[in-house]
Amino acid sequence: MAISLKGWDIGVFDEIDWVPWGSGGNARAKILATGDGYMLAYVEADPGYKGDPHTHAHAEFSYVIDGSVRNQGKAMAKGDAYVAAAGSSHDDFETETGATYLSIFKL
Repeated sequence: MAISLKGWDIGVFDEIDWVPWGSGGNARAKILATGDGYMLAYVEADPGYKGDPHTHAHAEFSYVIDGSVRNQGKAMAKGDAYVAAAGSSHDDFETETGATYLSIFKL
């Protein structure tokens, strides 16, 4: 059986470079894979990181791997997740302890 990788983007963590994340200079990310305009980002945010306020043009998905964040006034910890619908406003995202999370989004 022939296996096709057409339409696939498989990221190998150790082969992907870190890039700055957000405007505060205290977070970094690896864009693990992309497809159909969506990106899968692995983010490491230092204590005190605050996300930039924005409105979602498309749905955004996030899963907390480690640490804790406050998102839209709600405390989130390891294992917690959210989906933000297109058109929703993201006004509050911060970690006092530092956090590692996955984010799936489309620009």
